[in-house]
Amino acid sequence: MSATIRLTMAQALVRYLAALRVEGGEPLFGGAFAIFGHGNVAGLGEALYQYRDSFSTYRAHNEQAMAHSAIAYAKAHMRRRMMAVTSSIGPGATNLLTAAALAHVNRLPVLLLPGDVFVSRAPDPVLQQLEDASDGSVSVNDAFKPLSRYFDRIVYPEQLLTALPRAIAALTDPAACGPVTLSLPQDVQTMAYDYPADFFEPRIVRFRAVPPVEQELEEAAALLNNAKQPLIVAGGGVLYGKASAALQAFAERHGIPVAETQAGKSALPWNHPLQLGAIGVTGSPAANALAAEADVVLAIGTRLQDFTTGSNSLFAQAQLVSLNVNAFDALKRRGLGLQADATLGLQGLSPLLGNWNSAGHWLDRAQQAGNAWCATVASITGRRDVAGLPYDGEVIGAVQRSSKDSTTRDIVVCAAGTLPAELHKLWRTETPGGYHMEYGYSCMGYEIAGGLGVKMAKPASEVIVMVGDGSYLMMNSEIATSVMLGKKLIIVVLDNRGYGCINRLQQACGNASFNNMLPDSAPVIDFALHAQSLGALSEHVGNISELEQAMLRARAAPRTYLICIDTDDTRTTEEGGCWWEVAVPEVSTQAGVQAARIRYELDRQGQQK
Repeated sequence: MSATIRLTMAQALVRYLAALRVEGGEPLFGGAFAIFGHGNVAGLGEALYQYRDSFSTYRAHNEQAMAHSAIAYAKAHMRRRMMAVTSSIGPGATNLLTAAALAHVNRLPVLLLPGDVFVSRAPDPVLQQLEDASDGSVSVNDAFKPLSRYFDRIVYPEQLLTALPRAIAALTDPAACGPVTLSLPQDVQTMAYDYPADFFEPRIVRFRAVPPVEQELEEAAALLNNAKQPLIVAGGGVLYGKASAALQAFAERHGIPVAETQAGKSALPWNHPLQLGAIGVTGSPAANALAAEADVVLAIGTRLQDFTTGSNSLFAQAQLVSLNVNAFDALKRRGLGLQADATLGLQGLSPLLGNWNSAGHWLDRAQQAGNAWCATVASITGRRDVAGLPYDGEVIGAVQRSSKDSTTRDIVVCAAGTLPAELHKLWRTETPGGYHMEYGYSCMGYEIAGGLGVKMAKPASEVIVMVGDGSYLMMNSEIATSVMLGKKLIIVVLDNRGYGCINRLQQACGNASFNNMLPDSAPVIDFALHAQSLGALSEHVGNISELEQAMLRARAAPRTYLICIDTDDTRTTEEGGCWWEVAVPEVSTQAGVQAARIRYELDRQGQQK
């Protein structure tokens, strides 16, 4: 008879997670973020305390934010390590829903452990319980079902024996990776069961690399062999597949220029001769010009989001080969799907191409365009004497100039507003992961919490959070958490007095400026003083020169340091970009909207159907 150990469901859960290791010996889980309430403090809270020496628990200030931190931690580890997050029932649980959606969209692992109502229904309804008159089994945690890659409600302690292995399989699956929710009724958390002792033995979790199918390789090679003007679009799958070296070797051997999506930026060093820069709506003129003329596009590890494809207009004339570990993505846009791990796919494809190279004139043109764009970036980011308020591009330059090794040591973190476009075009990095952008969900409020998760994952790096005033005001509480945990961030707040990005989009669609920018009667917010109240060091600077000096002080500071600078809400980098479909009203009394509708209908004619 096999040995057993009697544990509560919550104790068994934590003990199982603590035993998991990745190759190399590090724990799979970096611990758990927890905010306790009546739905988890007595059960899971007791278990986390019992195993605190082998499974770390971190206190946060906002449930959504702590989940963002956990997701950023996994992204910074290229999905090879992750964290758990627990909340109480009710609002604590539903505060996690936005983060669950963010993780699902971005294909990033996070284990969500929300408390739930009593299975026994002895106390009914309990505090914070949602009642459904037509279904007694419903709780607010059912809202996690469409937002989770795997969902289970643990109503018996022994269910963990099947639920936990399934949860880990989903969290570490290269294609189905995403959030997992184990809903934990508060009475079941405290129930005991005699678990098999070997269930808690240390084990290595291995990350599978999906090999390509030979027939698909041959079909892809046949398409590329006939290409004269090919282009590689590198997505996040290049980074998650740890395929940067394979990408560089493939591009160099076959002379194919490379453009990067938001998720794929940093897959190739910014100064590589085949690097064209960002692609799409926030792309460089070099990448977008060649994308418009490419005859074959090899899309590697990308979801082909509308910002990448210019709402399916940017490379509508090209044949598409989509190398992706996920069949769902590999089949998009009626392209030729090559379902495989990025590294294995490239390594399998290259021998079939033999000595094939792109046309000489195409490669020459790509390198000239790439060099010209690098010169433009240097010109934009090199401006110091700016008349009037600076704009984001000039701020980015000052941030990078403040360190001689910024392209190798710094990690920039951002998510929403104007900054993602400017950073996608202008941020320079030589290190995979040196650009950390959450742009699948583009969630305002991710930035500071995400920066904390990145710092926890990469403590030796300088983590620089660049955030607009709008996102800052939505969620800033994890400044206090970063100080409390001793995880230093540099936070640069660009204050343009409102939602400048959406205001410009509103006007571009023919509308008047409305409900986006702060009125003159609104209070002037002292972001530096606010950050001080949360424990950070801070200052407000008046120009680019002062920002550069402040960055030096921030880099030398012992704890989180916030710098605020006022910026121009009207100026953006004019170079680059392409059409993005935003539906304009078919009927309007405004002349501007009427004109925008005409332009919209003309632009839609270039869309691939």
